[in-house]
Amino acid sequence: MRPTASSKSETAPGGNSKILTFAHWLSTFLLVAGFAVALAELWAAPDANWPEALLLALATVGAIIALARQLPMQNILLAAAVMAIVGGAAHALCVNTGVPFGPFTFGPEIGCQFFRTLPWVVPLLWVAVILNSRGVARLVLRPWRKIKSYGFWLMGLTAALAALFVFALDPFASRVRHYWIWMPTKFPLTWLGAPLTDFLGWAFLSLLILAFVTPALIRKQLSRRSPPDFQPLAVWLGGIVLFGVGSAMHGLWPAVMADTVIFAAAAVFAIRGALW
Repeated sequence: MRPTASSKSETAPGGNSKILTFAHWLSTFLLVAGFAVALAELWAAPDANWPEALLLALATVGAIIALARQLPMQNILLAAAVMAIVGGAAHALCVNTGVPFGPFTFGPEIGCQFFRTLPWVVPLLWVAVILNSRGVARLVLRPWRKIKSYGFWLMGLTAALAALFVFALDPFASRVRHYWIWMPTKFPLTWLGAPLTDFLGWAFLSLLILAFVTPALIRKQLSRRSPPDFQPLAVWLGGIVLFGVGSAMHGLWPAVMADTVIFAAAAVFAIRGALW
C-alpha cells in the first residue's frame, strides 16, 4: 500500500508551501499597510485616489494567493479571469445601454479606461468582491459544510454578500469619490441615487459567474478539516470601514448607518460560523 500524501502537500497543492506561505504573509502585510495609507489619505488628502486603486489591487492579489494555499493556481487564475471578463463586459455594456445595472457614466476620477469605456480597476473589483465574499460565506456556512446542498447555499450567500458589499460601496464611489455618476431613471426607489437594479444586477451576475467557476474552486483532495481563514473577512470588513469613514466625512449618514449594520451582521455571523 502506498503512503498517503503528507499534510504539507495537502495544504498547498498548487506549489511550494514555503513560498506560498511567505507570499501570503507578505501580501497580508502590504494589504494592511495599503489600508492604513488609504485611510490616512482619505483624511489628509481627500482628492487622492491612488491609494484606493492600490488597495484594490492588493486585495485582489491577496485573495488569489490565499486561495493558492488550498487550490492549484491554474484553477484560481481561471476563475479570476472569468470573473474579470464577465464583470468587465457587463459594465462596458451597461455604459452604452444602461443594462444590467442602470444608466451611469464613469467619471475621470476612476482612472484610465480601456477604449474610453471600461476602467482598468473594474475587472479587479469583480475578482476582489466575489472571492472575498465567497471567503466570508464559507465562514458563515462552516457549521453546515457536510450537508448536500452546501454548494448551492455557498453560491447564493456569496452573491448576496457581493450585492451587500456593493450596496456599501456605491455611496462612497458615486457621492464621495465620483468614480461613477448615476443618471435619472424611471425607478421610484433608489439608494442615494443608485437604482436598485445595480445591486440586483451584481447579485445575479455573481451567481451566474459562480455557477461556471465553482467547479474550479472545489478542492478535489481529501484532507483533514482546515482551520478557518479570516483574511477574506478582514478584507471585506475593511472595505466597509473605508466606505463608512468616507461617507461620514461627507455627511452621508444613511450610508454610515447602513455600513454599520452590514459590518456588525457580517462580523457576527462569520465569527460565529468560524468558531462553531
